[in-house]
Amino acid sequence: MLSPDSKVLQPKQKGFSRASRRSFLKTAALAGTAISLNALQYSRVYGANSRLGIASVGTGGKGWSDLTGVAASPDVDVIAICDIDHSMNHLGRAAEKYSAAKQYSDWRKLLDQAQDFHGVLVATPDFMHAPIALAAMHLGKHVFCEKPLTHTVHEARQMQKAAAKYGRVTQMGNQIQSHSAYRTAVHWVHQGMIGKVKEVHSWQGTRPTWPRHCPRPQGHDPIPAHVHWDLWQGVAPERPYKAGFYHPFNWRGWQSYSTGQLGDFGCHILDPVFKALELTSPTRLTATAPALYPDSWTDRATVHYEFPGTQYTLGPSIPVTWYDAAGISPPRERLENIPSDYALPASGSVLVGEKGSIVIPHVAAPRAFPEEHFPADQLPVIPTVDHYTQWAHACLGKDETTSGFEYAGPLTETVLLGTIGIRYPQQELIWDAEALKITNHPQAQEWVSKPYRNGWEPAWV
Repeated sequence: MLSPDSKVLQPKQKGFSRASRRSFLKTAALAGTAISLNALQYSRVYGANSRLGIASVGTGGKGWSDLTGVAASPDVDVIAICDIDHSMNHLGRAAEKYSAAKQYSDWRKLLDQAQDFHGVLVATPDFMHAPIALAAMHLGKHVFCEKPLTHTVHEARQMQKAAAKYGRVTQMGNQIQSHSAYRTAVHWVHQGMIGKVKEVHSWQGTRPTWPRHCPRPQGHDPIPAHVHWDLWQGVAPERPYKAGFYHPFNWRGWQSYSTGQLGDFGCHILDPVFKALELTSPTRLTATAPALYPDSWTDRATVHYEFPGTQYTLGPSIPVTWYDAAGISPPRERLENIPSDYALPASGSVLVGEKGSIVIPHVAAPRAFPEEHFPADQLPVIPTVDHYTQWAHACLGKDETTSGFEYAGPLTETVLLGTIGIRYPQQELIWDAEALKITNHPQAQEWVSKPYRNGWEPAWV
């Protein structure tokens, strides 16, 4: 099953050597050239066969729903599955359901067999999204990648470039975008129902269960036999295993592995805002948050963004404010037309327009106010589509994705710029998107990218 003499990403005990990495880059570059030259022929083969072979990296948690969601298409075959955890909550369960699929612990060995499949699902912790997805696109694979798209702003830009360079079909796993609730809200704005939008308030007010605003645990615990801990750490700094603090879920609280509450929810809740207003990149932002611990994320934050105006906004710029904390909601005095006795959802957005306001709850039907101007039973409702099979069918030339990396990249960049702002509260950061640079704050600019564990550096475009 695993090729002992493979030349692509051949692993070593502590990651692959610089020589093998150079070999990978050379191989990937040659593969990318061949794929670019033969892109049309490649697509025609898909159409003729009407089958899409997929490989899944990360089969627990969201990886399970991504895998089963894409595999629900009658046009899809599950060729390979990969997870560092062999328990029944991860690789074991996937192997039981997709018994014909080849099984891997190391995603690099899976990509050694890239000729076996056409597309890759990436549903690992945030910090491994870009390294795996970039390598897959270099090898000509279509990619479905969980949200947030990447761990750093630089990685998000690289993902956009790779998808464009290699002509791959891509989709970020912000599946609520395809839900009727979000699609309907976007339609209302595009129809001009509330006029030009003047400001936006978005919030996440539920309390996550993972660790936040706390020191990193000391000591170490025995590594379970079913967990490949070194492979789990991937590109991150090496740390001892500590039961219950990182794998399988609480990694979300730690800076080395995740993007905090804003990163976790922003690509969902800000998504209909981006779609409705056709936003691109902010020009400036200022955050409010308590001082961070060295390793964990904060338990509350507010980020004020300013974006260039669009055809759906009023004036040359549009303010968008993000709030997260247990029980948080935006100031009621800023929410024009929203009745004082209306209970705001625990999480969601309000778009304040010239003629009214729209409340977009997190996964619930939107509401328009004043209600006497917008009778609920007379408003159009846009149906749900399948975010997962949409990607599979787009790979086969039968559909188009709505959260491809050309869209998901700028959305993720915005979210991750907010996480940089949280590191420097009350300090305005000015963003030059074209140059990929925070122009007024050298210390903040250092967080646009990051170092990688020796031997695990991604293959940049």
